[in-house]
Amino acid sequence: MLIARRIRELGCYCEIWPCTRPQAQMLAWRPSGVILSGGPNSIYDAGSPQIEDPRAFGVPVLGICYGLQALVAVLGGRVEAGTTREYGAAQLLVQGDGGPLLSGLPAASTVWMSHGDHVAELPKGFEVLARSGDGLVAAIGDAQARLYGLQFHPEVAHSEHGRAILQQFVLELCGCKPDWTMASFAERSAAEIAQQVGSGQVLCGLSGGVDSSVTAALLHLALDAHKPAGAPRQLHCVFVDNGLLRQGEVEQVQKIFGEGLGLDLHCVDASQQFLAALTGVIDPEKKRKIIGRVFIETFEKAVERLGGTFDFLAQGTLYPDVIESVSLNGPSATIKSHHNVGGLPDRMRMRLVEPLRELFKDEVRVLGRELGLPSTLVDRQPFPGPGLAVRILGEVTRERVEVLQRADAIVRQEIEQWPGHIELWQYFAVLLPVQSVGVMGDQRTYENTCAVRAVTSSDGMTADWAELPRAVLVRISSRIINEVRGFNRVVYDISSKPPATIEWE
Repeated sequence: MLIARRIRELGCYCEIWPCTRPQAQMLAWRPSGVILSGGPNSIYDAGSPQIEDPRAFGVPVLGICYGLQALVAVLGGRVEAGTTREYGAAQLLVQGDGGPLLSGLPAASTVWMSHGDHVAELPKGFEVLARSGDGLVAAIGDAQARLYGLQFHPEVAHSEHGRAILQQFVLELCGCKPDWTMASFAERSAAEIAQQVGSGQVLCGLSGGVDSSVTAALLHLALDAHKPAGAPRQLHCVFVDNGLLRQGEVEQVQKIFGEGLGLDLHCVDASQQFLAALTGVIDPEKKRKIIGRVFIETFEKAVERLGGTFDFLAQGTLYPDVIESVSLNGPSATIKSHHNVGGLPDRMRMRLVEPLRELFKDEVRVLGRELGLPSTLVDRQPFPGPGLAVRILGEVTRERVEVLQRADAIVRQEIEQWPGHIELWQYFAVLLPVQSVGVMGDQRTYENTCAVRAVTSSDGMTADWAELPRAVLVRISSRIINEVRGFNRVVYDISSKPPATIEWE
């Protein structure tokens, strides 16, 4: 999905299809090009994804990482397990002119590797276009057959010229036109929503975050925006206070959406139910499942209280939610579940409407602006659906939530006074159930640790830790320790994604 995101940045439409789909169906779709993605398997694993002869597509094909190895194997080359593995930053050394795929790249650059197996023998007609600093095959190509392969990941931000390589493949070798925009997506999506919903009634979960706000705006455009005054509404928004929101967020949502935008907003205080259900739960996956279940149960009760019949439930599920939750279109690795796509009861009385399921966060922001939402909404930093529950390691209690809310408010206040905060993707506090000895007022303390997390990213799929000014970190640490009872130590998270995730759970 990250590969798809990069292609969309080039203004070209693409779809993600499972490797198990018959090649005949792909041919019937008449693609301009095909990319075989990476994956967690070895080509020799039992049941590992295999492909048919890629020459049958009749269009340029690019294999990335595992896709390269699958390409080599099916065409008669040889892949073998390496004595050493390449993970993380590596040097890319272009051979000759780099062929049509790597033409114009510098002789040496940094790329991102993630593999154990490597290409030992090329199929007939292929040549090596680049090697890694370790001398392993990093890029291959058969210009006549229009087949190419990369052992590294051009889609991640860590690969210096990854965008240029994908651009060369998509725009030049495949001949695609950069004519896919958020304006066209909004028009198409609104039409699809109207067709899916028909005359049905839609219940939309509105949290005040970017995803749910844009979802509500898009649904409003599709269902109610063009109706005459006084006509019955189809969209009904419900805001659930799960007791796991940031400080002051409940009041802010009510003010912006109820009073400001004039949506049909119904507020439900379910904090007691959520916190009671989380009592004694430590495992992060169980937390997410429980929150998903209580979320749906709360909505079903809201339906009954509203006295109406709702046919659809709208959710702001995004691509990263899906890719990290389930093996959506084939054998991919599950990283973690999300409440929007995991933990839903087997029996749900409403059908789902997920208009943003194909989009990444930055695309959603652009769509929000296209729909006329104010920057105060579309530029908000991401906030997880399970809320502070996934920023409290261990059991979630009302006391711990309140402690973290106060610390998180300080983190946001101090960072937002620094002009550079506009370049950050996310910044927040995490409660660690790691107690340590401290000294306050000449007395020994034994309190919890607060971790501060701030990252830069373009889409949430990869992220780097942000180098906050020392003065900002000093103020954050001092204020948390002095103003928030329950913490006597503050640490700063300097992990990147990958290998870590942005959230701690």
